[in-house]
Amino acid sequence: MTHPMLRQLRHDVWATDRLIAHCRQLTAEQLQLSVPGTYGTVLRTLQHVVSADEGYLIRLLGVLLHEPLFRHEPDVGLDVIASHLPHVMDGIERLFASGDLDGDRLSRDTPARRPEQPRFEMNAWVPLTQFVHHGNDHRAQVCTTLSAHGIEPPDLQVWPYAIDLGASHEAKDA
Repeated sequence: MTHPMLRQLRHDVWATDRLIAHCRQLTAEQLQLSVPGTYGTVLRTLQHVVSADEGYLIRLLGVLLHEPLFRHEPDVGLDVIASHLPHVMDGIERLFASGDLDGDRLSRDTPARRPEQPRFEMNAWVPLTQFVHHGNDHRAQVCTTLSAHGIEPPDLQVWPYAIDLGASHEAKDA
């Protein structure tokens, strides 16, 4: 049986990947669009989402996924952002590979913490839940930005994801 949280995190990466693919149709100017109340430009928000995903996984796994850390890179394009999604997916799969992920396990520190930052301890469920919330929130902000500027956003709901996987389909009458 596949852990429901693993399915949720896989959906998260699928939704980000689908949004990046949709944004490849945009012009350079459109990638710089923003609206008040959102994180920032379309491009900067996508980079922020993927960078944060990597950070949550680094905390949960206790190891760097790769170097240099994405968050330390200046503004980058869609190709660079998309190139980090396989690291995120690999980290997710590694996290659940043992089959005994304990949401109450205490994470004492992260190898990505800068020396000047305070050290936080937290249960594993905290960054897992934040991973999902954060991604959904910022992808919705990108979709709001697109809609506010007359650009149709992609459908990132679980329904099309489930259909893509064959986990949901129209029932055939017998």
